[in-house]
Amino acid sequence: MNTTVNTNSPLDTLDLASYGPVIPVIVIHDLAHAVPLARALVAGGVRVLEVTLRTPVALQAMQAMAAEVPEAIVGAGTLRTPADVQAASAAGCRFGVSPGYTSSLGRACSDAGLPLLPGVATASEVMAACDEGLRFLKFFPASAAGGVPLLKALAGPFPDVVFCPTGGITPQNAPEFLALPQVKVVGGSWLSPASMMEAGDWQGITRLARAASALARA
Repeated sequence: MNTTVNTNSPLDTLDLASYGPVIPVIVIHDLAHAVPLARALVAGGVRVLEVTLRTPVALQAMQAMAAEVPEAIVGAGTLRTPADVQAASAAGCRFGVSPGYTSSLGRACSDAGLPLLPGVATASEVMAACDEGLRFLKFFPASAAGGVPLLKALAGPFPDVVFCPTGGITPQNAPEFLALPQVKVVGGSWLSPASMMEAGDWQGITRLARAASALARA
């Protein structure tokens, strides 16, 4: 696992998997939680942080994390429009994650120099992303869309595609996903529980991060 981050180097989304088996999917409601959370996760060995664009303070949180926790690789989740891409890039994000994929979103990320991990849930969506040169895809919503059985089925026609399953991933089922050769990393929200953030239990979050970092992969 990589232990250093060069914030000036170009980033391929597949590089994200080299930093550990889990990417936390983070929802920030209180801006004061952003930097302590990032520091707690990094202390536990989790450096790739996906902050979702689901709250009014999300962009400020990304900017604060990127500026004050240089060891972290901060990305923006829930990208849906070109405007989202521009805002995430301006906030200092180094990658983007989307729930689905459109050509306009792909072009916006390309124009902004923001590597994209796009969401797919069907074979047709995988083909559409592959048509535009994307081979590392977010499988979302993983559990609801078919979970491990669907990923195994997709491996036949798409042996050159690898995935980051997200949505319904837990510490209990993450090992089952990570055991698949085509799964390079999983995304999960359990590393940043709202109750721990509200309580300021940063040491507890570091413990969760250490446990996640220790998960085995195929």
